[in-house]
Amino acid sequence: MQNLTESQMREIAESRAASSPTRRPISEGLEAILFEPSPVLDKGFVRVVDYMGDDNAVVQGARVSYGRGTRAVQSDRGLIRYLMRHRHTTPFELCEIKLHVRAPIFVTRQWFRHRTASINEYSARYSVLEREFYSPDPAGIAAQSASNRQGRGEAMAPEDAARVVAMLRDDAARCYDNYLWMLNEDETGAPVDPERPGVARELARINLPVGIYTQFYWKVNLWNLLRFLSLRADPHAQYEIRAFADAIAGMVRAWVPAVYEAFGDYVQNATTLSGQATALLRAALGSAEKIDPAGFNLSGRELRELLDTVPELRNRIVSGG
Repeated sequence: MQNLTESQMREIAESRAASSPTRRPISEGLEAILFEPSPVLDKGFVRVVDYMGDDNAVVQGARVSYGRGTRAVQSDRGLIRYLMRHRHTTPFELCEIKLHVRAPIFVTRQWFRHRTASINEYSARYSVLEREFYSPDPAGIAAQSASNRQGRGEAMAPEDAARVVAMLRDDAARCYDNYLWMLNEDETGAPVDPERPGVARELARINLPVGIYTQFYWKVNLWNLLRFLSLRADPHAQYEIRAFADAIAGMVRAWVPAVYEAFGDYVQNATTLSGQATALLRAALGSAEKIDPAGFNLSGRELRELLDTVPELRNRIVSGG
């Protein structure tokens, strides 16, 4: 895997080869990928380094039972779906996972806004950052969206996209060269000029762009992880963090398949309606006449979202709705 050095790959292989007996419940799906890095973007990855609990831990926490008991799997699945459907969150919080992530700093700035987790990041005050920068695919270079201030619009012309990528690479390389000069170190960490003191690492890092890769450990409970996925694995999220969220979603599916199924049905692929939207939908279903949406106090944006979710409703409201 090009995202890791040979020494890192050896460490991972040694970790996967080691085995420890345990009486704790384990997730067979997650055990199969434990420690294994899943590549993301051009040089990033995410891997599971530890976890606690499984689907049964959610059930056990909800029932406050002593063990697995003799209840049927279908009964456990039904309880998990009930908990998810009604947002009874605390049983899901009893499961935890710890991930090792390598991502560009601009991605971590979005990531760390999810504050309900424990984080420890690589320190650029203590160590020197590697010459690893995110280089987007030219096909993903797009203009600013005209309707979404924080999103992308149409793809740029190939020649303009290629120029953007070249600028990003050149600027990153120049910044990193200056970073090494300030540190007075070469790529191996050896001093370049023994007579010149290097600038303190905490100052030299100021020059580095947010496209440089960093690493961190992230420990989070299952419910807060699902909340992260609901926002970051969404089509409206920025592509780069969505790529990491999609990789993590696959790990959650392997870890707690019943929980992930319920999450997909009741959160990720579900729609929440306001009281006004629900009233409009009921009125449209219960009347033979077309309904005027103006009487339901919905904003234009909420009405458009409702019609996108239930396109058949367009035939049940008056023109201009």
